Amino acid sequence: MKKLLKWPSFMLVLILSLVLSGCSTGTDTPSTSGGGGDAEAKGTIERIKERGKLIAGVKYDTKLFGLKDPASGNVEGFDIDIAKALAKQILGDETKVELKEVTSKTRVPMLQNGDIDIIIATMTITDERKEQVDFSDVYFEAGQSLLVKNDSAITGLESLSGVKVLAVKGSTSAQNIREKAPDAEVLEFDNYQDAFTALKAGKGEALTTDNIILIGMQQTDNSFQLVGGNFTSEPYGMAIRKGDTAFVEEVNTLLKSMKDSGEYDTLHEKWLGSKPE
Repeated sequence: MKKLLKWPSFMLVLILSLVLSGCSTGTDTPSTSGGGGDAEAKGTIERIKERGKLIAGVKYDTKLFGLKDPASGNVEGFDIDIAKALAKQILGDETKVELKEVTSKTRVPMLQNGDIDIIIATMTITDERKEQVDFSDVYFEAGQSLLVKNDSAITGLESLSGVKVLAVKGSTSAQNIREKAPDAEVLEFDNYQDAFTALKAGKGEALTTDNIILIGMQQTDNSFQLVGGNFTSEPYGMAIRKGDTAFVEEVNTLLKSMKDSGEYDTLHEKWLGSKPE
């Protein structure tokens, strides 16, 4: 008699387990999209307004464009002022911006994951990158060059055979130097500060990236010089999540407005020493 009573109880538990299991698989499937759910369905401008601040991915180690002062903790530069101008256009207040550090390697994943709204970080527009993100209009024209010690025998690309050249991971500079100086040994670092420290320590004989970034390094240590001129064209754009055309248009409207009003020229002269040509 006891066995007969236990059997229905066991069956009841089994049936309940199967029913509950079936219900959970239909309603609790996690979202795999970056940012997920309703947040991802909304455009970037709408999310910025709801949040009350713009989150911009910027460099912390690039003098003139985005450099963090270790004493004050402030991040300053040309890119930073562009981010503030964008916050003012969208939210009416340039202080309503959160600056998040990115590197050449981390910036696209952070944008795609929804950690930042926009990349404003000396990012060259390339066809390869256009497959991952959308770009604003060009906001700065740079060119790749070489930084070496003042007494270096290196004069340009033709001098790099067998030379250790330092570059940054995820940058177009690292790709370009391998193509243009195939006999050079390229050593890659996580960021520009590490690469410049390595150059000063003699771990390489030249550092390569965009000329304006190298000029910023040179300004901190005049025992180095740029050589070889510019051997690439590096048009900078602000990167936006793929398909968000409304935000691209918003950023391009900002750039046009800044150039029409003269604000762009003022920022260019403030950080780079002269008005754009």
